[in-house]
Amino acid sequence: MASQTMKAVNYVGPHKVKVEEVSKPKIEHPDDIIVKVTTSAICGSDLHMYEGRTAAEPGITFGHENMGIVEELGEGVTLLQKGDRVVMPFNVADGRCRNCEEGKTAFCTGVNPGFAGGAYGYVAMGPYRGGKLPRCAASSSKDGMLTFPQGQAQYIRIPYADFNALKLPPGKEHEADFILLADIFPTGWHGVEISGFQPGESIAVFGAGPVGLMAAYSAVLRGASNVFVVDRVPERLAAAAKINAIPIDFSKGDAVEQIIKANGGEVDRSVDAVGYQAVGSGGNKEEPNIVLENMIKVTRACGGLGIPGLYCNVKSYNRYLRDLIIAGRAKPSFVVSHEIGIEDAEVAYEKFDKRIDGYTKVLIHPNGGF
Repeated sequence: MASQTMKAVNYVGPHKVKVEEVSKPKIEHPDDIIVKVTTSAICGSDLHMYEGRTAAEPGITFGHENMGIVEELGEGVTLLQKGDRVVMPFNVADGRCRNCEEGKTAFCTGVNPGFAGGAYGYVAMGPYRGGKLPRCAASSSKDGMLTFPQGQAQYIRIPYADFNALKLPPGKEHEADFILLADIFPTGWHGVEISGFQPGESIAVFGAGPVGLMAAYSAVLRGASNVFVVDRVPERLAAAAKINAIPIDFSKGDAVEQIIKANGGEVDRSVDAVGYQAVGSGGNKEEPNIVLENMIKVTRACGGLGIPGLYCNVKSYNRYLRDLIIAGRAKPSFVVSHEIGIEDAEVAYEKFDKRIDGYTKVLIHPNGGF
């Protein structure tokens, strides 16, 4: 008899996760599929929960960047087949509400009652064990309450699968590229898009974490004249240089002054890929407003600011970015620093959180090597 449990990365408390055995997901609605996860990823957003900055409670399974192979289908699924290789946007959307009809899948009103938006494996976005969700979108837990899918595990249930799962070419090619379609590649592209960027313009990206590097890469792909990337972590700045962006180390001088000098004036656009954990040049105290202030200073009058935050309509971009990967025009996996088995997740979280040993983007293969 097949095992009814699986391994999953669970939150224990601030700065502590543990790989534990949990119940395997089951089909709960005709529109569901079960996916055997080949690759998941640790995201900077996961660190917000890991560090104890959110209302996440012990027992939540992390993971909102997921891809794998369809193993089981609900009877209502018509566009997918068993064995299909798929990647899912981190946004969970029903494809039926007004916002989804308008392409605003990050703000779906049908999957998380009382809140516009849902996501896998993230607190308050519908992922937590015991969280109340519509029965069509949620699973039943042992205590009879409702739960939501989470991805840093060996299997995941995908609701509204025909709408949410993006088909990929079969096989193993581009695995490390395709997983980035779940979140960071579309989010980085979105940051550039909402800045109003046009080919030939200059752009400054604040933050060289995975999303910042994807924003810079997106600007390069879209024909920027100059791309500046601001950070202080050597490995991140080195990664920016590899894609012909100009690294700016803010610990060695005012970032705005460095950019204006190198660009011969203010830039046309800028993107915030840091958020509320921004720090000043001293690096010892968080200054959540400093990036926005620097973006205003470094961007020309009538230029544009891109502030993507958590709200990117992934489905607006992922199909097209997938095709750029397939065509060989884009290879976003340059940001990946480590690929691990699920048993190494605890150490990976610690090192990624501390920004040490070159941990910049970590992929997890929950069912073994890939």
